[in-house]
Amino acid sequence: MKPLKAAAAALTAVALSLGTVACSGNGDGADENPSTDYFGYQLPVPLVTSNAATNLGDSLKMQRLSGRVFPGPFVPGPSGQMIPNTDLVTTQVLPGANRKVEYTLTEQAKFSDGVPVTCDDYQLAFTAGKNPAIFSSHMPQFDAVESIECTPGSKKFTIKYVEKAGGRWRELFGAGTVLPAHAIAKKIGLETAALTGALQASDYEVMARAADVWRFGYALDKFDPALQVSFGPYKIQAVGKDGEVTLVANDAYYGQAPQIDTIVVWPGSADTADLVSKGALKVGDISDPKPAWFDPNAEGNPYKVETVVGEMTDTLVFADGGAWADKEMRAAVSKCIDPKAVAAASSKVAGVEVPVTPVRVLPHNDPLARRLGDIANPHLNVDIEGARAAAGTELRVGYSVADPRYAAMVEAMRVSCEPAGISIKDVTGKGKTRGDLVSPDVLDEVMGTVTPGTGSIDAYLGAVAPMREYDSSDSRSGELRALRGEERRLWDELPSIPLSAQPRTFVIDKSMEQVVPYTGPVGIGWNMDRWRFAAAAPSSAQKPKKTKD
Repeated sequence: MKPLKAAAAALTAVALSLGTVACSGNGDGADENPSTDYFGYQLPVPLVTSNAATNLGDSLKMQRLSGRVFPGPFVPGPSGQMIPNTDLVTTQVLPGANRKVEYTLTEQAKFSDGVPVTCDDYQLAFTAGKNPAIFSSHMPQFDAVESIECTPGSKKFTIKYVEKAGGRWRELFGAGTVLPAHAIAKKIGLETAALTGALQASDYEVMARAADVWRFGYALDKFDPALQVSFGPYKIQAVGKDGEVTLVANDAYYGQAPQIDTIVVWPGSADTADLVSKGALKVGDISDPKPAWFDPNAEGNPYKVETVVGEMTDTLVFADGGAWADKEMRAAVSKCIDPKAVAAASSKVAGVEVPVTPVRVLPHNDPLARRLGDIANPHLNVDIEGARAAAGTELRVGYSVADPRYAAMVEAMRVSCEPAGISIKDVTGKGKTRGDLVSPDVLDEVMGTVTPGTGSIDAYLGAVAPMREYDSSDSRSGELRALRGEERRLWDELPSIPLSAQPRTFVIDKSMEQVVPYTGPVGIGWNMDRWRFAAAAPSSAQKPKKTKD
């Protein structure tokens, strides 16, 4: 029996958290070949879920793992393009005060278990996006969506936007966010059509049961093959003892088959130097800009390591509950946080100069961002006297994983706000996510009681993709007025403070072709199914790893 097929049914789950991985045996019949025998791709975070739409998944940007497992209608590219995924779906925009978008799924689009992809899957994503309190979801583009028209089992559906919205409709249903409704329905004992009907009727009991599976069922420490069915070029085959995730070609995929049929994705906790020494690392999106194992001048060095200024914006996101839900408190602390000092701290650790980025609604490298400067740039100034309105308070900040660069950024905030009497404290520990933000108090109008909000951080520090985070107009110059209005509103309401561009460090084996760095949420793996080894025979140090069948 060939390696991966021997492991398919027998590999046991791995216990892992944001900061640690607990090992367990592979079980009888497990793959006898170590994961390092195969093509390796490393990410800088723990691989905890394949659902990129939860607060957890978004915070860790898990679409870097599942972007080609649960692909979107459009594939984001490194030059800002949105490439139509016509193997999956075609779209048509209908004019009117309320923009409508018609989606037609291809007849051939199906999951790896043979079940067709239908509008039921998108109805589930819509419901999750519109009900973040129930699903613990983070899909802000759904704020601008009014409704979805879906007949259960249909290959067609229509999205309707609120008036004058929908300029960023291509960002909807992004990579890693549309999950198999039929698999979730089965888990809660329903037919798919019954689940869809209940979601459309806002049946809270069914919605809550579905949300529990949607939120927790895709956790990789409890790998469930019945849920992890794919409609992309890759599917998740197994989770290894060190938290590594094995992707294999999805034979049911209608589009072009992947060039490399097996990719082992390694978590940030894996020893990169060990992967290098075993010849396992071929592509990496890593957090260390100057890895000790890399010597560019070494004879036969097979790697290119490059740190670049990315398109996402490192942003301080405030909680909706607790003291810092107060707009006046946010305004006060924003006056002592010095974005220039924060950017300098980030740059020092990254080894590349990252620009201050005070604009929210556009990437910093968008030419139109300059035309919002008169709105955003005044907020770069520090006003200690104004910040003293929040003197005596504490702002607890967390980020996804222990990271020297983010630690330096929080320290810069602490130093600049200390004279104003505001204490900024790094409480990251083993890792925090958007889900750890303090939630609002809940009022029971019948009983007249208030349940305090939960959460352990007042602000989350992480990278934000402007085009998918804000339900604003698109970046066309004709929409400049709307963009300016949205930027002005965001600075007034202060849900967040944009700080500086996010740097990214990539590792690429020189024997690889078609590996094109992309600094958006999906990362360098945006086209991983097109990765391939160069036609010329690689040296012994660069030989392709075995592939699992």
